[in-house]
Amino acid sequence: MKPAMEHLRPSVTERRRAAALAGHVGDEHAARVALSDDAPSIRVTALGALERLGVLSDADLRSALTDPAPTVRRRACELAGTRPSVDISSALGDRDSSVVEMAAWSMGERGERSAVPTLAALATAGSGHSEPLCRESAVAALGAIGDPTGLPAILAALEDKPAVRRRAAVALAAFAGPSVEAALRRCLDDRDWQVRQVAEDLLAVD
Repeated sequence: MKPAMEHLRPSVTERRRAAALAGHVGDEHAARVALSDDAPSIRVTALGALERLGVLSDADLRSALTDPAPTVRRRACELAGTRPSVDISSALGDRDSSVVEMAAWSMGERGERSAVPTLAALATAGSGHSEPLCRESAVAALGAIGDPTGLPAILAALEDKPAVRRRAAVALAAFAGPSVEAALRRCLDDRDWQVRQVAEDLLAVD
C-alpha cells in the first residue's frame, strides 16, 4: 500500500502544468523546484520556464547536459544554441541520437568552428553516425558554419540518403569555387527531385 502522502502528490501532468505556469507568472522558485523533479518531462519544462523568466544560468544548462534522461539533455543542447559559453561538444558523442542531432544543430546556430572536425566525422556516411538524422544535422551545421574545412564532408554527403543529400545541396550555398559548382551540376541529375530543385535554384538554372 502506498503511503498516504503519495496519494496527495499532484500527478505528473499537474506538476508539469505548474512548472510551465511558473515561467509565465514569474515564479522562479517553483521553476527551480521543478528542475529537480523525478519526472524528466517536468525537468524539461522547468528548463523552458527558467529560460522564459530570463534566469536560466549556464550552470543550470551544464547540469542538465549530464541529466540521465536524454530528453533533458536534448533540451539543454537546444537552449545552449544561443549560449557559446556552455560547452556542448561532449553532446556530439552522446549515446542518444536525438541529443547528438540537437547538439549538431546548436553548433551550427553558434557558428562553432572548433566543432567542424567532429561534425565532419559525424556527417560521413559509412564511417560517421549511424542515424541519418544525425548526419543530416551535422551537414546542416557545417553549412551554417561555412568553414572551408567542412566542405569535403558536405560534398561526400551528396552520396548519402535523399534527406541528407538535400541538406548537403542546401549547405553548398555557403561555399563557392569549381568543386562546388561541379557538385551542384551533378545534383541536377539526382534521383530526388528536391535535390535537383535546390541545385537549380543555386545555379539559377531555368
